Amino acid sequence: MTIVDGLGYAAAALTTTSFVPQAWLTFRTRDVSGISLAMYSVFTFGIALWLAYGMLLGAWPIVVANAVTFALAAGILTMKLRLGRRRA
Repeated sequence: MTIVDGLGYAAAALTTTSFVPQAWLTFRTRDVSGISLAMYSVFTFGIALWLAYGMLLGAWPIVVANAVTFALAAGILTMKLRLGRRRA
């Protein structure tokens, strides 16, 4: 592994793991009242684009980090779409 790859994996690990506690709390409490549907929609789409970009480049730190973040963000977005309607 090169220094550049190591830097990429370190950045990916930090940014992805920083997102996990909030995602875990949202999944556990199922409270999506404070989540903006517009923001999470744009965020999730942006993560999907980063994932595609990383795949096209073959940049595994980008792919791994964004695959995990996309799965979490898509799950939260799905909860917002389903639960947000029920509670509105």
